[in-house]
Amino acid sequence: MTKAGPGFSTLAIHAGAQPDPTTGARATPIYQTTSFVFNDADHAAALFGLQQFGNIYTRIMNPTQAVLEERIAALEGGTAALAVASGHAAQLLVFHTIMRPGDNFVAARQLYGGSVNQFGQAFQSFDWQVRWADCADPESFAKEIDGRTKAIFIESLANPGGIFVDIAAVAEVARRHGLPLIVDNTMATPYLVRPLEHGADIVVHSLTKFIGGHGNSMGGILVDGGTFDWSRSGKYPLLSKPRPEYGGIVLHQAFGNFAFAVAARVLGLRDFGPAISPMNAFLIQTGVETLPLRMQRHCDNAHAVAKWLAAQEKVSWVRYAGLDGDPNHALQQRYSPKGAGAVFTFGLKDGYEAGKRFVEALEMFSHLANIGDTRSLVIHPASTTHRQLTLEQQVSAGAGPDVVRLSIGIEDVEDIIADLDQALAKV
Repeated sequence: MTKAGPGFSTLAIHAGAQPDPTTGARATPIYQTTSFVFNDADHAAALFGLQQFGNIYTRIMNPTQAVLEERIAALEGGTAALAVASGHAAQLLVFHTIMRPGDNFVAARQLYGGSVNQFGQAFQSFDWQVRWADCADPESFAKEIDGRTKAIFIESLANPGGIFVDIAAVAEVARRHGLPLIVDNTMATPYLVRPLEHGADIVVHSLTKFIGGHGNSMGGILVDGGTFDWSRSGKYPLLSKPRPEYGGIVLHQAFGNFAFAVAARVLGLRDFGPAISPMNAFLIQTGVETLPLRMQRHCDNAHAVAKWLAAQEKVSWVRYAGLDGDPNHALQQRYSPKGAGAVFTFGLKDGYEAGKRFVEALEMFSHLANIGDTRSLVIHPASTTHRQLTLEQQVSAGAGPDVVRLSIGIEDVEDIIADLDQALAKV
């Protein structure tokens, strides 16, 4: 270990984990239990009153989950984390912690289609309103802010278009208006981008994707950056006002720079219940150990594939920030010099029908609604993940009718290109 502390790869393997104190097991055990025995009545009371940390019930916390949380918090440079059942669950708990009925938040319109739908449709049931801005224009966020605005939300690397966002510029807008900046870092992972270093206050992930990395487990996580003053404005009462269910504790006063993660756990996860299973926490935690190796291979393969596609006659355009001529290349070099990620889009000259035929002709690629697997994956967003959006929304999100999205795996790159080549020949 260096004087500066352990490096990224070391943290990916060791952060949060110790040999099991009872058995000496080196791998973190799967604590497949619903609940945990109290030492005595006083111990139970202290746990329920937030006067002592410990395990009560797996819906709220679990030792396997705790290792995963500490590891991701360490990789992102945060103060604490909360792992839950999915990325959507993580977003729900983030906004539940800061929003009240009638409030709004400003989000980049260049988002994963599921997030667009969650924000624009499902959140209306809570009377939470979303206002859309352009991630390429930081000042467009400022234009949508009013007295009921509670946060700004962006992706570090937008899905599906592979657009790097100027996080620092959007963070400056958030600071100017006294708002927290929430960044979905799923596509980049902390191996490529650490949003907290660029002004973000909260980071969310779908752990299902690159962090788990093997397409075998569902999970999500929120990471508390410990940087936002939840008491200053009085706009965040769950954190700044006494909580009657916990004896009048003011969470921000009691827990300081990790109060947000605590609030999301004891006021959101406790009551909504989207708990991650111990088995999924274990599988994702194991995936984290190879994250730096996998992400570099993903990036190297994707760059080679993008260059090859750009030279093909039937391809009208390729949008990959790692290419020298890409309009997003300068931001990629600034924020993610190790690589431009594994997911990118391209367009076929014959449009919508050609995209569908191309997807069906692929043999090694898996046609499914996921990214971040060790395997190469493909989807035609306009007919699948973004189908619920209008044509205008699809185009704004980088998922127009001609768009094909690839998630490049870690296979031999020659085999990946060969499969693309034979499929193009059939279009």
